[in-house]
Amino acid sequence: MTTTNDASQEMNVPAKFRDPATGEIRVDALLKSYLELERRLGSGTVSVGIPGSPDEYGIQVRHKLLASDPDVNTRLHKCGFSNEQAQLVYDLAAERVIPMLEQLASQFEAERHMTRLTSHFGGEEKWSEIARQLKAWGEKNLPPDVLAALASSHEGVVTLHRMMASGEPGLMREGAAGDDGLSEDALKKMMEDPRYWRDKDPAYVNRVSDGYRRLFPGTA
Repeated sequence: MTTTNDASQEMNVPAKFRDPATGEIRVDALLKSYLELERRLGSGTVSVGIPGSPDEYGIQVRHKLLASDPDVNTRLHKCGFSNEQAQLVYDLAAERVIPMLEQLASQFEAERHMTRLTSHFGGEEKWSEIARQLKAWGEKNLPPDVLAALASSHEGVVTLHRMMASGEPGLMREGAAGDDGLSEDALKKMMEDPRYWRDKDPAYVNRVSDGYRRLFPGTA
C-alpha cells in the first residue's frame, strides 16, 4: 500500500525521471544520474564556475607586468579552481608579489650603485666621508629636487662630487647655458624625465651629467 509520505516523495521527482507516457518513475534514469554525480564528486570536479578548459578562464590582468599564463591556468584548472578563484590568484600576485619584486629590484639597484661608488672613491671609509660632504654641500647649494635626482645614480653622484670640487657656489645663474646649449632649467627638466630617475638610461643620464659638467668648467 502506498503511504501519504511515499506519494509526496513521488511528486517531488523531476519530470525528466518519469516516463512521459505513463508517468511512472524511470529507475534507470535515476540510477544513471546518480552514478554520474558520484563520479564527479569522486574526481573533485563539482564546483560552481569551473570552466570547461583552462582557455576559458576570463582573467582580468590588473598589472602591466602580469599576463594570463596558459601553464598557470592549466594547473589551476587541474586543481578545480573556478574563474573567481583563478582571478584571485592573479590579483594576489599583483597586490603582493609584484610590489615585493619591485622592492627587491630597487634594493639590488641601490646596492649596485653603492658598490660602484665605494670602488670609485677608494673604499668604504673614504666614500663614507665624501658622502657626508656631498650631502652637506648639496643641501646648501642645490635645489632639493636637483640634489635628489643627482644622488639617485652613480653617474649623478660623480657629477655632484665634481661640482663640489670645482669650488662653485652653486648652479649657474637662471637661464645661463653651457657650451652645449643646455641651461640649468633644461637640465632640471631632463631630470624629471622617467628615463633619468626611473629607467637610468645610460645615454640619457650621461647627457645630463655632461650638461652639468659643461656648466662647471674644469670639473671634467
